[in-house]
Amino acid sequence: VGKKVQAIYIWWHKPVINKELLQSLPNLKVIANSGVGMDHLDLKLIASFGVKMANAPRAVSSTTADTGMALLLASARRLVEVHNISISPSMEYCEADILGVKVAGATLGIIGMGRIGYKIALRAKAFEMNILYHNRTRRKVQEEQAVGATYCKKIDSLLQQADFVMLVVSLTPQTHKLIGKRELELMKPTATLINISRGAVVDQDALAAALQTGVIRAAALDVTSPEPLPRDHPLLKLNNIIITPHLGIKTDKAAYMITEEAVENILAALSGLPLPSEVLPS
Repeated sequence: VGKKVQAIYIWWHKPVINKELLQSLPNLKVIANSGVGMDHLDLKLIASFGVKMANAPRAVSSTTADTGMALLLASARRLVEVHNISISPSMEYCEADILGVKVAGATLGIIGMGRIGYKIALRAKAFEMNILYHNRTRRKVQEEQAVGATYCKKIDSLLQQADFVMLVVSLTPQTHKLIGKRELELMKPTATLINISRGAVVDQDALAAALQTGVIRAAALDVTSPEPLPRDHPLLKLNNIIITPHLGIKTDKAAYMITEEAVENILAALSGLPLPSEVLPS
């Protein structure tokens, strides 16, 4: 049926798009991805076959921002740790020294102020947080004022000031291991790192060492590299980390909206119209 296929909808990185598949689909016009990140696709290879590509940024932004804030709050108040204590058979009383971190008045540093990063800033404003952000391009002044965000031209300045650092960048050669030993050592020893972008944005060995030695207070990861981590990975043995299995977009409503957005892009491509969420190779 290869000659009949004109569109592919990718769900959770499947099907795998490689040269052999593209060669077998001579009439393929468009590939629609179920999410924002396109790092699992060779965009230049696909474009060389004359195939258009689209993602689903509108559908996933709010849900992913919710996940980021959920991880921030859960880590700040040590929810997973105290849940395990509360359901323990030996639980008699809550230790007085199980203290969390106050969120209101704390400084959130957002690395990557795109569509999702900005929605996180909107949520953080409601929690009365001070907001710093680092981005390739600065937001408009009115957008900064709307959420009370301050632009940091250099990432080091953000890392040194933030109580919570939220990673919301795409995975590119420039952002691969963006946060490593040097960057972690710039952070406050009371700071928390939250990653909702891609696992490879963080040097996980450096992160494990930083959490073990108190370089930073805690981490909360919705993404790892690989997913899932090997069962003997040092990050899985720590109490000051929360790891979730890439839940960013996983709500019933978001899944429906993602499919709607993909279909919208596919129909546009098949009709020779501009794609609402077209992604071009860089």
